[in-house]
Amino acid sequence: MSTIAVIDYGMGNLRSVAKALEHVAPGAAVVVTSDAATIAGAQRVVFPGQGAMPDCMRELDARGLRAAVLAAASAKPFLGICIGLQMLFDFSEEGAVRGLGILRGEVKRFPAEAMVLADGTRLKVPHMGWNHVRQECAHPLWDGIDAGSRFYFVHSYFPLVEDAAIVAGSSYYPFRFTCAVARANIFAVQFHPEKSQAAGLALLRNFAGWDGRAPARSVTRAATA
Repeated sequence: MSTIAVIDYGMGNLRSVAKALEHVAPGAAVVVTSDAATIAGAQRVVFPGQGAMPDCMRELDARGLRAAVLAAASAKPFLGICIGLQMLFDFSEEGAVRGLGILRGEVKRFPAEAMVLADGTRLKVPHMGWNHVRQECAHPLWDGIDAGSRFYFVHSYFPLVEDAAIVAGSSYYPFRFTCAVARANIFAVQFHPEKSQAAGLALLRNFAGWDGRAPARSVTRAATA
């Protein structure tokens, strides 16, 4: 039986992620764990997170899990969720804290001056609720998910990536921003698939069967957002 490890570093509602994975992958053992050896022995790893970036980075290091995350992200199917996406980058404006540096780029707050629609309506930060996701490339984790499907978001920050080739999905609020990234065995999303009903469960199901290989060359898909 394959094992999916959900990394527990004390931040976020990990049980909802685990329950969603158990639902879509009944043949797998889903474990919520803060044990580095268990993470190392798992066939797939999920790296979720909620809260403030400085707190997440501090708790990750306090539990001695930085090396386990870096090793998993380098070697096996790896899914980052919400702050678990943001922590993969070099730096975050939130608390001026350094991330794990796995992906090049910075995490930025939605700028107050840009949160205005053409009709003058002001948008709130955090960006909270359902929004369309444009699939920017073909990827096994998008299989069976309609282009422009809606996913559930709760966030105030988003990544500005240095390498456009890793952008796997984008959304709009009120400008287009990156909400999914993919590189080799890593796939990470800003939205919450465990809260995104059918589309989110499909993405988690795809992850549970993913071998960690991505298309040799991304192909942009037509989609609405």
